[in-house]
Amino acid sequence: MIAFRNFALRRGDRLLLSDVDLTLHAGARVGVVGRNGCGKSSLFAAIQREVEPDRGDLDLPVRLRIASVSQETPSLPDPAIDFVLSGDTQVHAIIRAEAEATAREDWDAVALAHQELAAINGYDATARAGRLLHGLGFAPETHEMPVSDFSGGWRVRLNLARALMMPSDALLLDEPTNHLDLDAVLWLEQWLLKYPGTLLMISHDREFLDGVSTHTLHLNDGRAKLYTGDYTSFERQRAEHLRQQQIAFEKEQAERAHLQSFIDRFKAKASKARQAQSRVKRLAKLSGTEAVRAERQISITFDAPVKLPHSLLRLNDTDAGYGETKILHNVGFGLEAGDRIGLLGPNGAGKSTLVKTLVGELPLIAGDRMAHRDMQLGYFAQHTVESLHEGLSPIDHLKEIAPGSSTQEFRDFLARWFFPGNRAFEVIDNFSGGERARLALALIAWRRPNVLLLDEPTNHLDLEMREALAEALSDFDGAIVLVSHDRHLTGLVCDTFWRVADGKVEEFDGDLDEYALWLRSRGTGKARAVAQAA
Repeated sequence: MIAFRNFALRRGDRLLLSDVDLTLHAGARVGVVGRNGCGKSSLFAAIQREVEPDRGDLDLPVRLRIASVSQETPSLPDPAIDFVLSGDTQVHAIIRAEAEATAREDWDAVALAHQELAAINGYDATARAGRLLHGLGFAPETHEMPVSDFSGGWRVRLNLARALMMPSDALLLDEPTNHLDLDAVLWLEQWLLKYPGTLLMISHDREFLDGVSTHTLHLNDGRAKLYTGDYTSFERQRAEHLRQQQIAFEKEQAERAHLQSFIDRFKAKASKARQAQSRVKRLAKLSGTEAVRAERQISITFDAPVKLPHSLLRLNDTDAGYGETKILHNVGFGLEAGDRIGLLGPNGAGKSTLVKTLVGELPLIAGDRMAHRDMQLGYFAQHTVESLHEGLSPIDHLKEIAPGSSTQEFRDFLARWFFPGNRAFEVIDNFSGGERARLALALIAWRRPNVLLLDEPTNHLDLEMREALAEALSDFDGAIVLVSHDRHLTGLVCDTFWRVADGKVEEFDGDLDEYALWLRSRGTGKARAVAQAA
């Protein structure tokens, strides 16, 4: 049990939380939500005794074992599986002692190590570490690769696997789905449902929260309130509370009408019955939450493209990959105005390769790429946020791409993307990840593209911004190709799905729920094949 008594917490001169009184019971799975900067990560730091409360008490069990994901991964020569295994410090120490005893032929010490492993059920530890790596998308041949050989995103996954390996009574996860693809998110969701301890997770992925959480802790305006239920249940309870206070009634009615038109438009546009039903089911979660949505401060738009030809981009009989290495074979894929395509597929199957090929970033190995002369691409890649320039302001970034426009035009535009007043002139060095991602999307919107190619655009975006992005994309007249682990966004935005797997790009005749079933059946089939081969 974790209890806060008259708890208050500051960051510098800013009061993040005050007068917090609540109890988190053992075994609860708590989604921690709130706007960027409201104190979610600072709350986690307090639970881990990294910061002291400014007032009040935080009561933790004396022997509470807390596991969390490290923010740094040193460039180690250790194999990935050993790094993950080291999360279970007791088992790892015994295995290392056994190896050292074997090297010096101390058979008594070897026998003792075997007894100690048997006493703590440690013999399956290496297999457990391997299953964690597999679930998070690491191919078997990478398990023995040195940690130093992995990129930053993959090291984040290694840190997550190591945290899941730790024996713990409480598990703290801060944005665990960032840097994961949809397949890994679905696997993690199932793993967390079986976790026996107390789980606290900061996430801006509402489908993930709905799938895992039993409670929702909402941080807002310096207060913390615990709700029973998942994120959708929280929104309904909060909406009822706001209605009872009669907050912005007229605005709520306008938002209700807007949301209904949002639903009606999607029903009319959906090109397939299954996708239409899937989208209506997701939109139904939003019904009754108009008061919460009316309270939301963020609303964004993508202006209409300057030109919108019908046929925009096409790949014919294309082989795509890197150099001579083919990742995708004989791809036939086209984009027309109004297309909203979600790319699905296992990690490493080639979704990003397809997007880069559509962009023209990767030269074709074979086949043709045909783009309309008036096509204007808006491309958000997983590295786009990192490509922003330190030391420059949002206005400086706009000046680089539109030197002939006026400062007032820049200010008016940036205010629509929630960089008002002097925020437009602040250097981005101290911007949060969410603010940088919002700026990157704004720079794309400035160009008024007629094709949006978005590869994981929601990393670092909070729930409010994700909702705003979903609505903005729904009103976009051009074509969209979306790769995202956020099922709520994908389910709202996309009319059709294409599956990238086994070197092929094929239209998927189903919705996201059916894709999850396909993915599980695919995993079962692979496991059976491995067992038969063994």
